[in-house]
Amino acid sequence: MGAMTSKERLLRAINLEKPDRLPVTIHQWQQYHLDKYMGGIDTLTAFKQVGLDAAIQYFEAMGQFWIPNAEKYIVQTNDWIEEITVVEGNPENKILHHGITTPKGELTYKTGGNLSTTWITEYLVKKHEDLDLVEKYMPVAKLNRENIGKAYDEIGDAGILRGFVWGDQAGCWQHACCLMDVNQLIIEAIDNPDWVHRFMKVLLDKKLRFIGESLKGAKFDLIETGGGAGSDTLISPDMHREFCLPYDRQIHQALHGLGLKSTYHTCGGMMNILDLIVQNQTDASETLTPPGTGGNIADPEKVRKVFAGKVAMIGGMDQFNILSIGTKEQIKKEVQRLFRGFGKDGGYILSLSDHFFETPPDNLKAYAAAAKECRY
Repeated sequence: MGAMTSKERLLRAINLEKPDRLPVTIHQWQQYHLDKYMGGIDTLTAFKQVGLDAAIQYFEAMGQFWIPNAEKYIVQTNDWIEEITVVEGNPENKILHHGITTPKGELTYKTGGNLSTTWITEYLVKKHEDLDLVEKYMPVAKLNRENIGKAYDEIGDAGILRGFVWGDQAGCWQHACCLMDVNQLIIEAIDNPDWVHRFMKVLLDKKLRFIGESLKGAKFDLIETGGGAGSDTLISPDMHREFCLPYDRQIHQALHGLGLKSTYHTCGGMMNILDLIVQNQTDASETLTPPGTGGNIADPEKVRKVFAGKVAMIGGMDQFNILSIGTKEQIKKEVQRLFRGFGKDGGYILSLSDHFFETPPDNLKAYAAAAKECRY
């Protein structure tokens, strides 16, 4: 088999096939790392510089609260007016209070942030009635397909362009966990399941609208769905089956109706919901998180046996204990183990289990080089 381009290699794996060699990438390059370790170069240049297959995430107007300076992407309308009070403007410890005015009432939430991420300190939905305002007035962002096309063309054969389903998180349950404290939402799911299903349906309707309005004709190679709050280290498989599965499936069906591929993101435990991930009809599953980074995948072969021929696999590498602080020999050994466990039959993209921040560039180069020795 002759050498493929990075785009061909990644797409072949997503299509459950064997490329020329193991595709190797990372899960989203953070601006923090680009600035601190890569001299401020852009993401595509960084991929090329360390020898990785590029998988570039498109963030504009996708609605993720957790990216640094997420407030610049806030969407407002005449019926959803958001005002931000800067309590602390230091980018190392940013504190923002958000007030939202609608025709029928007001909502508030609070966020903190640093150069790496943003977090929620007060949640938007505090009581059942708040969902009425979300349902009626919360706006859905619209993407600029021309900008997406430019980003896609810029990548060319160097890799793929990834998008999200709109929202703080792409999945409905996962999005709801960003709008209401997860502990409260789990209790609501037990005590008031009908209301939680209504919550899911409100968010699903908005996400399906986003898919129809913004993703139709958009030049994305892969769309991220799901989110960590659906993992089996946070909720039970039974709760996932009731509050995630039916809504995830509808999102994936809508994406497939537009000819788009999906990757279901579970940055936590997965071992007890592998069958449910198959049932939700996703094309790929990530992040195959090992115990060292908060997941429970210790035996890749067990995952491959469930997913084989049905769901492509993306992830598996411990970005902290191995990639960031391990030796080059340890990195190579782990790459080979993951290739044997997940990837020997194809349908696998070696990637990190989630974000990385303090990883030496030489370790990224060693990671890329080790994967290039894993050939089909």
